[in-house]
Amino acid sequence: MKRERTSWYSHALGKEMPVVTYGHYGFALLLVPTAAADYLEYERFQLIDAIAPFINEGKIKVFSINSINNESWLNRYMKGAHKGIRHNQFNEYVFNEVIPFIKNHTSWETPVVISGASFGALHSMNLFLKRPDLINGTIAMSGVYDLTEYTNGYYDEQVYYNSPIHYIPNLTDDWYLSRIREGKIIIATGSGAYEDPQANRRFSGVLHDKGIPHELDIWGEDITHDWPTWRRMLPHFLGTRF
Repeated sequence: MKRERTSWYSHALGKEMPVVTYGHYGFALLLVPTAAADYLEYERFQLIDAIAPFINEGKIKVFSINSINNESWLNRYMKGAHKGIRHNQFNEYVFNEVIPFIKNHTSWETPVVISGASFGALHSMNLFLKRPDLINGTIAMSGVYDLTEYTNGYYDEQVYYNSPIHYIPNLTDDWYLSRIREGKIIIATGSGAYEDPQANRRFSGVLHDKGIPHELDIWGEDITHDWPTWRRMLPHFLGTRF
């Protein structure tokens, strides 16, 4: 498997940001880390090994980026308003730096699907919903789509605009809705320890009420909030839905 690491100084974030890529060809799969993790997390926990057949056969080319959650929502020493500012800079980094990087290393016609687990699922869903003109779909695993789960009760306009369960019910702009409806949305969760299938059902209901096609796939009580789950889920959806 071809593996390359690179980095550049992000003007959006004001720091060096690394990226690792796997593979040669295929549609682009952009991975967003869980919680406070880094760009090599999916490799360390063998998820890259689990999807290696799709990489090696040229079905997907994978791009894995760093999170900055420790500089935003998970930083308990930071004011809530500042967390939102920092997170919006991360969004801009993805839209204005990562997506062009992906396109320059594939083609400008190559579809981009974004995926993540846990907190990475929320970010993946939010990034797709905000820019469905740049991102073509999402595979969101074991997430909740209410950002207030991570803000310790803090709520302001920026929390609202990064919390899909809050802003999607009020979205009326046909430019966004038409493009979101064209994308592929997969919401997957288990029913075991530390999973929240009810939160996924609630968000599915929000999408349904807006006429947004999606797939809600709730797995059994033996499926817990942990890496063995995601090593099963992601290859399953890559193999059966794409």
